[in-house]
Amino acid sequence: MAKVYHSEIFGLREKKYSWLEKHDISKAKWKEIKPQSEFYLFIPQDIRLLEKYQCFKKITEIFPVNSVGIVTARDDFVIDYDKDKLKRRIRMFVDKKVSNELINESFNLKDKSNWKLKVQREKLLNDEDWKDYFTKILYRPFDIRFIYYNDVLIERSRKDVMRHMLKNNVAIITRRQMLPNKSCNYFFMSDKIISDGVIRSDNKGSETLFPLYLYSERKKKKKSPSQLVMFEPVSEYLIKQPNISEDVFNKLKLFYKKEPEPEEIFYYIYAVLYSNTYRTKYAEFLKIDFPRIPFTKDYKLFIKLGKPGKRLADLHLLKSKELDKPIAKFPVEGNNKVDKPVFKDGNVYINKEQYFSGVTEEVWNYQIGGYRVCEKWLKDRKKRTLSLEEIQTYCKIVTALSKTIQIQKQIDELYNGVEGQTISKI
Repeated sequence: MAKVYHSEIFGLREKKYSWLEKHDISKAKWKEIKPQSEFYLFIPQDIRLLEKYQCFKKITEIFPVNSVGIVTARDDFVIDYDKDKLKRRIRMFVDKKVSNELINESFNLKDKSNWKLKVQREKLLNDEDWKDYFTKILYRPFDIRFIYYNDVLIERSRKDVMRHMLKNNVAIITRRQMLPNKSCNYFFMSDKIISDGVIRSDNKGSETLFPLYLYSERKKKKKSPSQLVMFEPVSEYLIKQPNISEDVFNKLKLFYKKEPEPEEIFYYIYAVLYSNTYRTKYAEFLKIDFPRIPFTKDYKLFIKLGKPGKRLADLHLLKSKELDKPIAKFPVEGNNKVDKPVFKDGNVYINKEQYFSGVTEEVWNYQIGGYRVCEKWLKDRKKRTLSLEEIQTYCKIVTALSKTIQIQKQIDELYNGVEGQTISKI
């Protein structure tokens, strides 16, 4: 049987070249490695830890229906902070009096091999419901914008999965990282459809959305004319079912002596993903594939962990009552225009005069995925004038991140109990 050995030298390229010039292959410090399924990586790994980790259920197996984010190929046209501005653009697009040349010149909507402006305009003009496609999208962490969600203008709408997010729903966002030098912090929450790039700042791979619920239409029963009611609620004909594998329900029911609720499983998973202990212990595996989730055998601990998971979710959706009294303030009046966000002495300056106070350095540096959240949110609004609602939102974001840091410490205290008694081969 063949044997595989590994050796490495850290440092700049010049240092490595110099070492190679002075030494031969026999002088390297070799270590025998045993590449393991499923990736067979040619690097040293903690095999004992890997065997334990691989007994956990992968998130793609827990939530079988999932999808990467939406790719519009024309964000500047179909996405906007302001719904009214977006509506004006779409009205112009469907206005027969406006020439294709003017549309192209105004919005840079050039023809592509798979998208012709004239053809797409005609399609939308023939759609009687063209006004019904405005909705909200999670564009970046805590950054909710408006989108015209129609296949005529969007290159990859991912509707087979995203349609479930147009109803009352929540979803976990994570990614198959393949990023060996990055932190294991690619986890977030959404109750809306998501954009490609929502939590990553690179072009390597995509994020994946895992909705909690799936919606399907119930077949309508035929009614006699006397039974028909005008404008019956659409919700009557929708069936909601959890997007959680039957195997997970069955295994948990076996250990807990009762079947857990879908929400309990969902928020338990979110808590685990925000455990710094979990992220650190399994870092080398989290960097190469979707996360695997250790489920505790202890039902009481399962419920306990779900509670901070629910708190985190509410904070990350900016729906928590804990945000009613934000720790950040915006004390100085001015034009509210964002020049360049600068952090200094607990304040985040948006211009020379105005700033958000009450921002700790830890909160300022807090990252979700590839973004330093407090900086990214403001950088995306450079040269814009912040509305009162946006100012209030930023204060809530600062508060949400501050509380997230506190909750992560609480989760770690509970998570230590999970490691000692996980369900094997769930």
